[in-house]
Amino acid sequence: MLAVQRQQTILELVRLNGAVKVVDLVREFGVSDITIRRDLELLAERGLLAKVHGGATVIGTGSTDEPGFAVKSVRQENEKLVIARRAAGMVLPGTAVALSAGTTTWTLAHQLVNLPGLTVVTNSVRIADVFQHGGRPDQTVVLTGGVRTPSDALVGPVAVAAIRLLNVDVLFLGVHGMTTRAGFTTPNMMEAETDRALVEAASSLVVLADHTKWGTVGISTIARLSEADVVISDGGLPETARTALAEQAGELVIV
Repeated sequence: MLAVQRQQTILELVRLNGAVKVVDLVREFGVSDITIRRDLELLAERGLLAKVHGGATVIGTGSTDEPGFAVKSVRQENEKLVIARRAAGMVLPGTAVALSAGTTTWTLAHQLVNLPGLTVVTNSVRIADVFQHGGRPDQTVVLTGGVRTPSDALVGPVAVAAIRLLNVDVLFLGVHGMTTRAGFTTPNMMEAETDRALVEAASSLVVLADHTKWGTVGISTIARLSEADVVISDGGLPETARTALAEQAGELVIV
């Protein structure tokens, strides 16, 4: 195996598992300890992982750090748009859908504003505003209420109580991160509880997650990978992630 191929595989292992150990990589690739450490140093210098004592971890913020809506809205805009367009094609007129709070689901909302007879349940003021400004009189928007988070989700007991009274055909769920071990996660524990209520209220779960979400772990799990009926992601998703999602989720769609 060429060095560049080995380094790419190491990076995929980090994203898949959240972390790797030097001793395990030495055994995996049959090379020296020095070679693996050099690989990790090169990947760290390129900003692709964080080198730690005895191995490496996913680079990024902690499991409880929660970026605001404005920060997240400018990340991976093109990927979010193509994911949203694909998701919109799954929605039929006259159905009841739930959209969790998030920038990818907010992008999806813009693709659904002209769909007739739609009933939308959401815990996002921003998403509710998209439909309100769309102005279709035959659409119904149900806003859960609750306590507002830094990422503009409405969460907590008020939101959960409202959601538990409802039933929807499909939930489109945006997530902070996803891994094989932790599943679909969020950095906000109250938001996880609210999202779990949305999952329970829906007949079908569709997760919208661009490739950067793979390998990121929030403190609280919303759902396991196996609970998703469909996962929609983009072409940047690494092969190891595609394999894991294809095996565990109901269907993986790459756009």
